Amino acid sequence: MAGTVSRACDPKFASVREEFEKNFAERGEVGASVCLSVNGETLVDLWGGVANAATGEAWREDTISIVFSCSKAATALCAHILIDRGELNPEALVSEYWPEFAKNGKETTTVRMMLNHESALPTLRDPVRPGGFTDWDYMIKRLEDEEAFWEPGTRNGYHMINFGWTVGELVRRVSGKSLGTFFREEVADKTGARFWLGLPESEDVHIAPILPYAPKPDDQPTEFTIKLMTDPDSIQHKSFMNNGGWDFNDRKAQAAEIGGGGGLSNARGQVAMYTPLAINDGTLVSSDRLQAMSMVTTATQRDATLLIPTRFGPGFMKSMDNRALNLGPGTSVIMGDRAFGHVGAGGSIGFADPEAGLAFSYTMNQMGNGILVNDRAQSLIDAAYQSLGYRTNAPGVWVK
Repeated sequence: MAGTVSRACDPKFASVREEFEKNFAERGEVGASVCLSVNGETLVDLWGGVANAATGEAWREDTISIVFSCSKAATALCAHILIDRGELNPEALVSEYWPEFAKNGKETTTVRMMLNHESALPTLRDPVRPGGFTDWDYMIKRLEDEEAFWEPGTRNGYHMINFGWTVGELVRRVSGKSLGTFFREEVADKTGARFWLGLPESEDVHIAPILPYAPKPDDQPTEFTIKLMTDPDSIQHKSFMNNGGWDFNDRKAQAAEIGGGGGLSNARGQVAMYTPLAINDGTLVSSDRLQAMSMVTTATQRDATLLIPTRFGPGFMKSMDNRALNLGPGTSVIMGDRAFGHVGAGGSIGFADPEAGLAFSYTMNQMGNGILVNDRAQSLIDAAYQSLGYRTNAPGVWVK
């Protein structure tokens, strides 16, 4: 493998570097980046390994990759900026902003339900046409016409990719700008974050192709995986497989604004986005809005999509400790009590912890096993909190 490179690694966080190197030596890492800031100062910025397995090209300082559902946090942040400005009301019916949505059992859906994964559109029943994910108008029309999977607001089920279009269309309707444009102007440009929701084909960037996870004979499948593989009519199968042949490594597809899973960034880019939230400096949202963003707003013992206990804030994942339930690998993510962010398929993650003043991210090209994060990401998170003098408590969050 190419060696680990550091632009910053404060001695206090030497254990983060050690775990990062162990990921390559013992945990199957191919190429990756990890970055964190504390109280606004970047103290860890590491990258290493191979960016392109076919050519052997090294992961560089500026290498980016698809971060999958980490994109949802960027989409949610756009909505919260509009809420903070009084332009989007979380308690309002979606139909106030998007009248065409209010049919087929979705009439009572509120903005908050959309943020909470309660809007009853975890997937689409009928096949998405080839290339459909890259056509915003087509996907919006499909969501408008889809029948609710349950009464909105009565349960939550992770909206795998649809979150980017449900919440993203609210951003577009209210702001008059596409989701990717709004994010670039209101978040990326203001924070310097190299993070795109729709990467222009003209942009000169170094992209690490994603390597899908190859199941091993001794893997313990999750219930989600079993349903995905055995029940074509299930929410699990359709939410993952009904994608119109979406090729996330295709450069033209990466230009599409897929706010539920198509964002491109690296650890440094995500930390740049999260740092203003970690230090509550008002760059992106007010203190009151930040407080609302960090709260648990929906929790369940059985998510209708993921089939595990989940905890969400309004558009963000919260710490989820399912380790004692023996649900299979990668069914937990342990962060601080006030931390909020999002994981991405294969194990990437970004989050802000306003209590610790911590912004953290890990990204990679080799997908790992599990629904949330695997031991590569969690070992880095654990080392970061331990370096700050935190410990884990019984509910499975890091505390002082």
